[in-house]
Amino acid sequence: MVEVKVPELAESITEGTIVKWLKEEGDFVKQGDILLELETDKVNLEINAEHDGILRKHLKQEGDAVTVGEVIALLDEEATGEHRTADKSPGETQDEERDKDGNMEADVWDSSLGKEQLATPAARRRARQQGIDLGQVESLDPWGRIHAADIEKHKGAPGRAVNGEKGKREQKHVQPEQAKALERMMDESKPVERMRMSRRRQTIARRLVEAQHTAAMLTTFNEVDMTAIMELRKRRQEAFYQEHGVRLGYMSFFTKAVIGALKKFPLLNAEIQGDEIVVKKYYDIGVAVSTDQGLVVPVVRNADKLSFAEIEREIASLAEKARQNKLSVSDLQGGTFTITNGGVFGSLLSTPILNPPQVGILGMHKIQIRPVAVDEERMENRPMMYIALSYDHRIVDGKEAVSFLVKVKELLEDPETLLLEG
Repeated sequence: MVEVKVPELAESITEGTIVKWLKEEGDFVKQGDILLELETDKVNLEINAEHDGILRKHLKQEGDAVTVGEVIALLDEEATGEHRTADKSPGETQDEERDKDGNMEADVWDSSLGKEQLATPAARRRARQQGIDLGQVESLDPWGRIHAADIEKHKGAPGRAVNGEKGKREQKHVQPEQAKALERMMDESKPVERMRMSRRRQTIARRLVEAQHTAAMLTTFNEVDMTAIMELRKRRQEAFYQEHGVRLGYMSFFTKAVIGALKKFPLLNAEIQGDEIVVKKYYDIGVAVSTDQGLVVPVVRNADKLSFAEIEREIASLAEKARQNKLSVSDLQGGTFTITNGGVFGSLLSTPILNPPQVGILGMHKIQIRPVAVDEERMENRPMMYIALSYDHRIVDGKEAVSFLVKVKELLEDPETLLLEG
């Protein structure tokens, strides 16, 4: 019997959460087959089989946290696929394989609950040992499956019904306030939905709080007249697409403008390490991308050396990989400055949060037609965008931050300069 272990994942990643088993107990697998999908703090990874054989048992279930080197399944290397393709159906063969080992209990429907409810073998064992009715256990699994952790949580819940004298003693300690709170929670006229936070969402939450607690974060604002960029895009869009096979978007203009401003104000392209300031002489620009699993920030490497078309192509490629959960760890590491665009969701103004250890992040917003004074006597409707710079005041002074944002504004309002310079 071969132990299936969580392999070395990537630098700085030591644990993950099992999202989904792609091979079930009793399945015949070949070396290289994908066994499961693992969610880490940064990306989702596929774990492959290192041997041929029959997958005898899942030692860890979907939703369980696992660490590098931990045994998560048992694989019978001596068995062959013929066990699955005999005269019996796959389900019958699978049941027989499980029955050989008394500890290998199959997931079964418990019809005594009055409703169909699925529980893992470990959860059912713990429920029997502790006299817990599975019908009273609340599952945090998105698919409704009860895990051992749900049993443990239920065991510690105030006022739960248990068997025997121990249960009676526990019930005596329930305070009236707790009982009222529990009664409100069970009020069916006020339905709620509980969802387990994904590992990525937990990481996002932790890093955002960390940014608020460790940096002296301030935000300064300005606005950009987008008339020149919009007219340029309108004139050059078709020719640009014919030549490069990619659309000329706004992100390449903003990336180029940010790089131009960073070269003039290099402390925005730095980070703090202990009591030292590390100023970076390269420009790896992070671009925030929203996915169904949360916000990720893939990095456009050496963006200062890329053309407009190369920047647009790279951003489009990274965004597509992000939406398909195919970003690698290297795609997310080492950015020096970040750009985030809340305008795609309709945001008119916001204060972006720093992406540690970076000390600057630029927020783009919705382009909105607004009346603008073009001189002392005339007003015109112009496409305007508010931009925001959040910065770490520990190493970036207010004058420098404001000047940086003014430089970004000037470069965006004169896009021919950006095209000529790079």
